[in-house]
Amino acid sequence: MQLTHQDHYFQQKHFPLTMVCDNLTGPANIGALFRIAEAFGVQEIRFCGARPPVFSSPRMKKTARAADKYVSYTYTGDTLQTLELLKTEGYSIISLEITDQSIPVSRFDFAPFQKIALVIGNESSGVSPEIIQASDHAIHIEMFGNNSSMNVIQATGIALYEITRQIKLPTPETL
Repeated sequence: MQLTHQDHYFQQKHFPLTMVCDNLTGPANIGALFRIAEAFGVQEIRFCGARPPVFSSPRMKKTARAADKYVSYTYTGDTLQTLELLKTEGYSIISLEITDQSIPVSRFDFAPFQKIALVIGNESSGVSPEIIQASDHAIHIEMFGNNSSMNVIQATGIALYEITRQIKLPTPETL
């Protein structure tokens, strides 16, 4: 029998995971990011870029379905400065972008990292080259069709699923 939204049995959990948005601007994508970040137990979202997101947009609010009330978020103009701060706080910086050095998300081992900052990029141009350069790692989604990219939030959902799947697996020490 299908469960209602009120009858689900999911255990709430938060992960040592911060999202860093490098010039993400679309209201629907911002709303969807709040929703998916809340669903996967992301600690916070740091929006960065030259143009601040419009958090009061009706489209953003409708897409977020109130998840923006449950996920902490900030805005700063400088993505690089944000990454430098996160590094001093012990975060490993992982950009979600296909590069000549990126590793498929399904083959990347997230378990050794204590804190992860997952960087996602602009809807059209992706993660900026200087941000990729400042990252510790780059990961990508393996695709098997003719298209070479997907919506930033779809890709983020796939990456968050894999990251949280690996992090929540029991280790030999916790068995």
